[in-house]
Amino acid sequence: MVTTVGTEDTFQDLVRNLILLERDAIAAYESTIERLDDPALSSQVEQFRQDHLQHLDVLNEMAAEAGAEAPLEGDMKQMLTTGKIALADLFGDAAILKAMRTNEEDTVTAYERAAHHQDAIEKSRAFFQKAHSDELRHREWMQRTSEAL
Repeated sequence: MVTTVGTEDTFQDLVRNLILLERDAIAAYESTIERLDDPALSSQVEQFRQDHLQHLDVLNEMAAEAGAEAPLEGDMKQMLTTGKIALADLFGDAAILKAMRTNEEDTVTAYERAAHHQDAIEKSRAFFQKAHSDELRHREWMQRTSEAL
Protein backbone atom coordinates (compact mmCIF):
# COMPACT_ATOMS: atom_id res chain seq x y z
CA MET A 1 0.00 0.00 0.00
CA VAL A 2 1.10 3.54 -0.56
CA THR A 3 0.70 5.92 2.35
CA THR A 4 0.29 9.67 2.38
CA VAL A 5 1.17 9.86 6.09
CA GLY A 6 3.91 12.41 6.55
CA THR A 7 2.61 14.82 3.92
CA GLU A 8 0.11 16.57 6.21
CA ASP A 9 0.01 20.35 6.37
CA THR A 10 -0.15 20.53 10.17
CA PHE A 11 1.78 18.82 12.92
CA GLN A 12 -1.50 17.92 14.65
CA ASP A 13 -2.74 16.05 11.55
CA LEU A 14 0.63 14.34 11.22
CA VAL A 15 0.51 13.04 14.79
CA ARG A 16 -3.13 11.96 14.43
CA ASN A 17 -2.37 10.02 11.26
CA LEU A 18 0.74 8.42 12.76
CA ILE A 19 -1.42 7.23 15.66
CA LEU A 20 -3.87 5.68 13.20
CA LEU A 21 -0.99 4.06 11.34
CA GLU A 22 0.44 2.63 14.57
CA ARG A 23 -2.94 1.28 15.65
CA ASP A 24 -3.32 -0.42 12.26
CA ALA A 25 0.21 -1.82 12.53
CA ILE A 26 -0.42 -3.18 16.03
CA ALA A 27 -3.55 -4.96 14.80
CA ALA A 28 -1.56 -6.49 11.94
CA TYR A 29 1.14 -7.63 14.36
CA GLU A 30 -1.45 -9.24 16.63
CA SER A 31 -2.97 -11.03 13.64
CA THR A 32 0.49 -12.20 12.57
CA ILE A 33 1.40 -13.52 16.02
CA GLU A 34 -1.85 -15.53 16.11
CA ARG A 35 -1.18 -17.09 12.71
CA LEU A 36 2.52 -17.92 12.72
CA ASP A 37 3.26 -21.62 13.25
CA ASP A 38 6.84 -21.13 14.46
CA PRO A 39 6.98 -19.94 18.10
CA ALA A 40 10.44 -18.38 17.55
CA LEU A 41 9.04 -16.22 14.75
CA SER A 42 6.06 -15.26 16.90
CA SER A 43 8.41 -14.23 19.70
CA GLN A 44 10.40 -11.92 17.42
CA VAL A 45 7.24 -10.43 15.95
CA GLU A 46 5.99 -9.79 19.50
CA GLN A 47 9.17 -7.80 20.20
CA PHE A 48 8.42 -5.67 17.14
CA ARG A 49 4.82 -5.22 18.33
CA GLN A 50 6.24 -3.87 21.58
CA ASP A 51 8.16 -1.25 19.56
CA HIS A 52 4.88 -0.17 17.99
CA LEU A 53 3.19 0.04 21.38
CA GLN A 54 6.03 2.26 22.57
CA HIS A 55 5.69 4.43 19.46
CA LEU A 56 1.97 4.75 20.18
CA ASP A 57 2.66 5.86 23.77
CA VAL A 58 5.02 8.61 22.56
CA LEU A 59 2.61 9.71 19.85
CA ASN A 60 -0.25 9.93 22.36
CA GLU A 61 1.96 12.19 24.52
CA MET A 62 2.76 14.31 21.46
CA ALA A 63 -0.93 14.58 20.63
CA ALA A 64 -1.72 15.79 24.15
CA GLU A 65 1.09 18.38 24.00
CA ALA A 66 0.14 19.57 20.51
CA GLY A 67 -3.62 19.62 21.03
CA ALA A 68 -4.11 16.92 18.39
CA GLU A 69 -6.82 14.28 18.30
CA ALA A 70 -5.53 10.89 19.51
CA PRO A 71 -7.71 8.20 17.91
CA LEU A 72 -8.48 5.26 20.17
CA GLU A 73 -8.65 2.71 17.37
CA GLY A 74 -7.39 2.19 13.84
CA ASP A 75 -9.15 3.19 10.66
CA MET A 76 -10.39 1.36 7.56
CA LYS A 77 -6.83 0.57 6.54
CA GLN A 78 -6.71 -1.85 9.46
CA MET A 79 -8.95 -4.21 7.48
CA LEU A 80 -6.42 -4.13 4.64
CA THR A 81 -3.38 -4.74 6.85
CA THR A 82 -5.00 -7.57 8.80
CA GLY A 83 -6.82 -8.99 5.77
CA LYS A 84 -3.54 -9.29 3.92
CA ILE A 85 -2.19 -11.33 6.83
CA ALA A 86 -5.26 -13.59 6.93
CA LEU A 87 -4.93 -14.30 3.21
CA ALA A 88 -1.19 -14.98 3.51
CA ASP A 89 -1.94 -17.49 6.28
CA LEU A 90 -3.17 -19.85 3.57
CA PHE A 91 0.42 -20.06 2.31
CA GLY A 92 2.39 -20.36 5.55
CA ASP A 93 4.83 -18.41 7.67
CA ALA A 94 6.98 -17.08 4.81
CA ALA A 95 3.94 -15.57 3.09
CA ILE A 96 2.74 -14.03 6.36
CA LEU A 97 6.12 -12.35 6.91
CA LYS A 98 6.18 -11.12 3.30
CA ALA A 99 2.75 -9.58 3.83
CA MET A 100 3.98 -7.91 7.01
CA ARG A 101 7.02 -6.59 5.16
CA THR A 102 4.71 -4.80 2.75
CA ASN A 103 2.85 -3.31 5.72
CA GLU A 104 6.19 -2.07 7.06
CA GLU A 105 6.74 -0.09 3.86
CA ASP A 106 4.09 2.39 4.98
CA THR A 107 5.55 2.90 8.44
CA VAL A 108 9.07 3.29 7.04
CA THR A 109 7.85 5.93 4.58
CA ALA A 110 5.66 7.72 7.12
CA TYR A 111 8.39 8.13 9.73
CA GLU A 112 10.96 9.14 7.14
CA ARG A 113 8.64 11.91 6.00
CA ALA A 114 7.66 12.85 9.56
CA ALA A 115 11.31 13.40 10.46
CA HIS A 116 11.41 16.10 7.79
CA HIS A 117 8.02 17.72 8.54
CA GLN A 118 8.34 21.50 8.62
CA ASP A 119 6.61 21.78 12.01
CA ALA A 120 8.57 19.03 13.78
CA ILE A 121 10.63 20.32 16.68
CA GLU A 122 13.93 18.75 17.71
CA LYS A 123 12.31 16.40 20.26
CA SER A 124 9.67 15.11 17.85
CA ARG A 125 12.18 14.87 15.00
CA ALA A 126 14.45 12.70 17.21
CA PHE A 127 11.53 10.38 18.00
CA PHE A 128 10.52 10.16 14.33
CA GLN A 129 14.11 9.25 13.41
CA LYS A 130 14.22 6.54 16.10
CA ALA A 131 10.86 5.14 14.97
CA HIS A 132 12.09 5.20 11.36
CA SER A 133 15.15 3.20 12.42
CA ASP A 134 12.91 0.68 14.22
CA GLU A 135 10.74 0.30 11.12
CA LEU A 136 13.75 -0.22 8.87
CA ARG A 137 14.93 -2.96 11.26
CA HIS A 138 11.49 -4.62 11.26
CA ARG A 139 11.23 -4.50 7.47
CA GLU A 140 14.74 -5.91 6.99
CA TRP A 141 14.06 -8.80 9.39
CA MET A 142 10.74 -9.61 7.69
CA GLN A 143 12.44 -9.63 4.29
CA ARG A 144 15.47 -11.67 5.34
CA THR A 145 13.48 -14.17 7.39
CA SER A 146 10.74 -14.72 4.79
CA GLU A 147 13.40 -15.43 2.15
CA ALA A 148 15.14 -17.94 4.45
CA LEU A 149 11.97 -19.97 5.11
